Amino acid sequence: MNSQKLSALLSSLTSQLFLLILLLFPDSNSSEKYNLFPLISHFLASQQVATSVSFLSISRKRKRTLFSEQDSEPAHEDRFSKLEDGILQLSLTQSPDSFKNSFKMKYSTFRWLSGLLEPLLDCRDPVGSPLNLSPDVRLGIGLFRLVTGSDYAELANRFGVAESVTRFCVRQLCRVLCTNFRFWVAFPSGEEVNSISESFEELTGLPNCCGVIDCTRFKIVKNNGSKPCKDDKLIEESVAVQLVVDSSSRILSIVAGIRGDKGDSRVLKSSTLYKDIEEKKLLNSSPVFVNGVAVDQYLIGDGGYPLLPWLMVPFVDTKPGSIEENFNLAHAMMRIPALKTIASLKNWGVLSRPIQEEFKTAVAFIGACSILHNVLLMRDDDSGLCEELRDYSLHDQSSQYYSDNSLEENLIEKSASVIRTALATKARSCPDSSFGRDSCSSVQ
Repeated sequence: MNSQKLSALLSSLTSQLFLLILLLFPDSNSSEKYNLFPLISHFLASQQVATSVSFLSISRKRKRTLFSEQDSEPAHEDRFSKLEDGILQLSLTQSPDSFKNSFKMKYSTFRWLSGLLEPLLDCRDPVGSPLNLSPDVRLGIGLFRLVTGSDYAELANRFGVAESVTRFCVRQLCRVLCTNFRFWVAFPSGEEVNSISESFEELTGLPNCCGVIDCTRFKIVKNNGSKPCKDDKLIEESVAVQLVVDSSSRILSIVAGIRGDKGDSRVLKSSTLYKDIEEKKLLNSSPVFVNGVAVDQYLIGDGGYPLLPWLMVPFVDTKPGSIEENFNLAHAMMRIPALKTIASLKNWGVLSRPIQEEFKTAVAFIGACSILHNVLLMRDDDSGLCEELRDYSLHDQSSQYYSDNSLEENLIEKSASVIRTALATKARSCPDSSFGRDSCSSVQ
């Protein structure tokens, strides 16, 4: 599609005045999928004029702002300017690291996600009050809240819109992700499960493991998302979040919304995951045999969980050099992806501190960040993934270990113990793997 050719002129007379003129240039040879055209944007600082470049597209229905289809990272300052017509235009950053700090993803991932979510972000404005904001600006507002933890007043000041608009954009993004894209966090089946178990077996020698289960907690402060005043009486609570991950730290299952005062075992038993596994809706493939013992598909978890035929926990009071100790070392190695995932989630600004929202909204934030975590992995974008073991210590502060006596010394636990002992004969204590840069002994 061709557009009219314009020219741009910017001048500055005082430190408080800026003029902005946008001109369109024709691009008859353009083959871009989303019909993007160059946009010249101009900014005036306190004593000088700063000029930068972003991109503009014209839609048949209305004016929109989209990003360029270049593969390189954006080449402009990370800030937003308000045009004379009141429509926000997103200016990009010259530094890829600065862009990641604002949106926790590469520019190419942001552009891909904006295009994918556009139909849903752009069609759910409040009745009678259209926001007239492009999908990428809506996505930028929502991501900035999740990434930095900025409150709505700060968002409004940064983006030049009302607080009510920022609040709507943030909740709209979370609603779209958790409602329409929750399949990005789904327990796999068939060949994909086999691939997961093969990766764990290659890592530690333990066959038929289909994931690592862990539980963490996030604090919530009820003050409706605004900065608390000195006289405010804040009510603190917490929400428990149960995760199952594979060896790449991809989230396979998430349970959020259970009050955080419950122990890990009680959270498990309250979850649909527990019911689905017990009813053989999950982990129901044929067993493998180890030393004549049938080993069904299973998960591994820490000492906060009961020992079950489908849930392997560490041995207690192992002897040095024993197969039980080797099992525990391999078990600890397998838990690293889960700890990495939890540390990565807690690295999102809105989750790195007490969440200042109502309980349901806080749960939506956790769900949205979890979905985005998987999106980054799917896109081979490591912008939001913690890599160093020292970051995982954050998780230990929120784990809760409660002994569940109801399963001790019964037939189920005895059957599970036989399976665990058989698996211990296969364990490699310090496997040569992608995690090998961290010593096994450092994971306790």
